[in-house]
Parts: sequence; C-alpha cells; structure tokens
Amino acid sequence: MTTPRRALIIVDVQQEYFDGILQIQFPPREESLANILQVIDSAEQHHLPVVVVQHQFPDGAPIFAEGSPSWQLHPEIEKRATESWKRVTKSYASVFAGTQVASWLADQGVDSITIVGYMTNNCDIATAAAAEELGLTVEILSDATGAIHLANDQGKVDARQLHETLMTLLHSNFAAVATTEAWTNALDNGVALAKSDLGTSATNGRAAFGA
Repeated sequence: MTTPRRALIIVDVQQEYFDGILQIQFPPREESLANILQVIDSAEQHHLPVVVVQHQFPDGAPIFAEGSPSWQLHPEIEKRATESWKRVTKSYASVFAGTQVASWLADQGVDSITIVGYMTNNCDIATAAAAEELGLTVEILSDATGAIHLANDQGKVDARQLHETLMTLLHSNFAAVATTEAWTNALDNGVALAKSDLGTSATNGRAAFGA
C-alpha cells in the first residue's frame, strides 16, 4: 500500500466554539482541543503541510465577525501556528468553497487530508463531501472534532447522538474515521487508515437491524 501524502486541515478552531452560542457539546470541547493539539504536534514532527481555517463574516455579524473575539483562533492554536501553515478564511461550510485550498494542496503533492476541528455537523462533513470530487482521500478524527445540540421545526437531536451518527455516516463512504491515537500510529507507520464502504455498511446494518 502506498504511503499517504497527508495534509492536516484544522477547521475553525475559533473562540465562538468555546465562548459563543455555538459552543461544542460533544465530545467535550476541552477534550477535543487537547486531541487537536496532539495532532498538530504529530503533524509538525512528520513535516505535514498544514492548513488552518477561520470562518469569517462581515463586521457586525452575530458570529465570526472579522476581527471579533468570536472570530479569533483559540490561543493554543495561534501559539502553535508557523509561517509554513496555509492560513485561510472562508464564508461557506466547505474549506474548498471560494478558497485556494485545493490548488495549494495540489502544489504540495497531497493526496490525503486529515480533518480536525469544528463542527462535525457543518464544516467537517461539508469538507469531507467536497473532497470526493477533488480526488482526495479523507480522514476525520472522531475525538478531535465536535458537534452541538440542534433543535428546529423538524425535531431535536443532542450533540452526542448527532456526532456519533455523522461519524458512522462519514465512515460508510466519505472518510476513514479514527481516533487521534489510531491516526498517530498510522502516521508513525506510514500507512492509511482503514475505511468501510457503503455496501459493507448497508449489509452490516441489515444484519444489525433486520431487512
């Protein structure tokens, strides 16, 4: 098996998700942050290309207004940032929409991206889906991402159920889902993470729940 040419994509690890209305609820945000920092340290040790992304809206927006406290990267991310990182702002869910991330990754010879950051239920899943048409293999770390509670006219779902359901969905087609520990081991050994597929997941689902 060919060694993956990985890049790390740090998605929106901004103060909004710690202090704002979009506070991450599961996994606990301080736990996911600790894992994100561990991933960054491993990526730096292995000289992986790194993209750090900030969601940005115009001045006066209730969240992610450019330059506002909500918009700022978490201090621990900012502290680790280096000049080699690709810094990106975005206004859509996917990190590829309206940015130069795809072309930058191509210039780096990257064929596989590792997604950490927030939120599972918005920017992470959008980025994973968008990577498919770019021919990029996707890894997403279940304990270095996170979701929020949701409620609207269609119902309500708590963050844990939402996060775990989306991780199952992602692993069925869009991404190899793993823990930080499993990813670090794969990185150290130069191997790809194992991934399921839609047919296998469907077959296993029928066995688990009946036809």
